[in-house]
Amino acid sequence: MKRKDVDEFEKLSGQLQGIYEEISVLSKKSPNDAINKFKLNFINQLLNSSNEFLEDKYRPFKEFSEFDTDDVPQNSDVVFILSQYLQCFEKLRADNVQIRPGGWCWVVDAEENEIGDESGKIYIQTTRPKRLRE
Repeated sequence: MKRKDVDEFEKLSGQLQGIYEEISVLSKKSPNDAINKFKLNFINQLLNSSNEFLEDKYRPFKEFSEFDTDDVPQNSDVVFILSQYLQCFEKLRADNVQIRPGGWCWVVDAEENEIGDESGKIYIQTTRPKRLRE
């Protein structure tokens, strides 16, 4: 991973988490209601960006890329899919962080202007991955 990948990870996973929380509230009230097309367009944009970032290795469903805008999904369908994407983002995080003195860090390749360790890596402070036992 590179520093730009960490930035992209944080952006996409934060957006996914925010939309997941909003749609979860709607789903608890009315799980079978259709999501409106305005929200669906943004969700699909985020899913497409997430698919590109996660690539085949971490993508939750290779046959799923986005929701069909002509067959509008229910709130509960969107919550289901977003939760799968969030889990895959956490798997990617768990595979690319390690505990170091001072806490959890992303392990990324040093770039031209950075001094890495003996293996050419730098460490960027982050939070502990969810569901990871120490």
